[in-house]
Amino acid sequence: MTSATANSGGPAPRRTRRKPESLTKIKSAARKLFVARGYDATRPQDIARDAGLGHGTFYLHYPDKRACFLAFVEEAREEMAEHMRSVRQPGQSLEQAIAATLNAIYDYSDTHPGVLRTAMTDSAVIDAEGRPDTPLAARWGEEWSEIIRGAAHEGRACTSYHAGIIGHAVAGALHQAALECARGRQCRKMLADNVTRFLVRALRPD
Repeated sequence: MTSATANSGGPAPRRTRRKPESLTKIKSAARKLFVARGYDATRPQDIARDAGLGHGTFYLHYPDKRACFLAFVEEAREEMAEHMRSVRQPGQSLEQAIAATLNAIYDYSDTHPGVLRTAMTDSAVIDAEGRPDTPLAARWGEEWSEIIRGAAHEGRACTSYHAGIIGHAVAGALHQAALECARGRQCRKMLADNVTRFLVRALRPD
C-alpha cells in the first residue's frame, strides 16, 4: 500500500469520525453533571468518566472546565431561546404572548429538568477573564422590549413607558413567577392566568 493510499483510506477517516462522537459524549455528560452537581462540584475527569472516555479525551475538545461549562451554557441558552421563539406568532396580542411565554417556560422546564436554572447562570460567576456575554434573561428582556414597543406603536400598549425598561421587567417577572410556581408546586393555570392579567392591565393603553 502506498503512502498516499494509506493517508486517503487508512485510519485518518476513522479518527475524524471518532472525534465528533467523543465530543457528543462529552457534551452529554457535561450537561448531565453540571445540572446535577453545579459547576464547582464537577471535574473534567468526572465528565470524561461519565462519557465512558479517557480523561485525556476531555482536553481534545476543551482546554479546561470553564470552557466546557461556557459552551454548555451557550448551547442550553440557545436551545431555550429557540423554544421561546417557536411560541411567538406574528400578530399575537400582549395577552397571548405573555400566556404563551409562561407555558413555554413550564413545558421546557418539565422536559429539561434543571437546565433552565443552569442556563440562567451569569457566566461572569465563573469566567475570570470577564469575556462579554449577554445573559439569557437580558436577551428575553430585549425581545419583550420589541414586543411592547410594537404593541405601543399599534395602540395596544401604554406609550408613556420606556419599552426597554419595561421589557426587562416583564421578562424578569415571567421567569421568577415560573420558578416560584415550580418550587411551590402551584397550579400552573392559576399562576399563568394571574400573571397574564396583571401584566396586561399594567401595560394597557393610557
